[in-house]
Amino acid sequence: MEHFTALLLIVGCSDNLAVCTELPAPAPIYESAAECEQALPPAMREYMNDFPQILAKCLSVDPALEEQDAELVWEINGQGDLIASVEPATEYSIADRRTAD
Repeated sequence: MEHFTALLLIVGCSDNLAVCTELPAPAPIYESAAECEQALPPAMREYMNDFPQILAKCLSVDPALEEQDAELVWEINGQGDLIASVEPATEYSIADRRTAD
């Protein structure tokens, strides 16, 4: 049987969704999507007095990512939808572009 986990992402936003912040979930990882979906409404209610807009989503986590670094990537699109995914972490190198005088 393949191991499956789900991640609960909760984001609190301003009225116009211009300013959003990731919020702590009661339990960020769940054994199944069903468990995560069940936890979603009460988790959102917990923050309703603190933010005008609350968005939340359960994301499936690829079991292969358990053995490597991963990062949570999210954004609010132009329609006000929370778009998110769990992806392998990438390393960025920053080149020094200074020139000698």
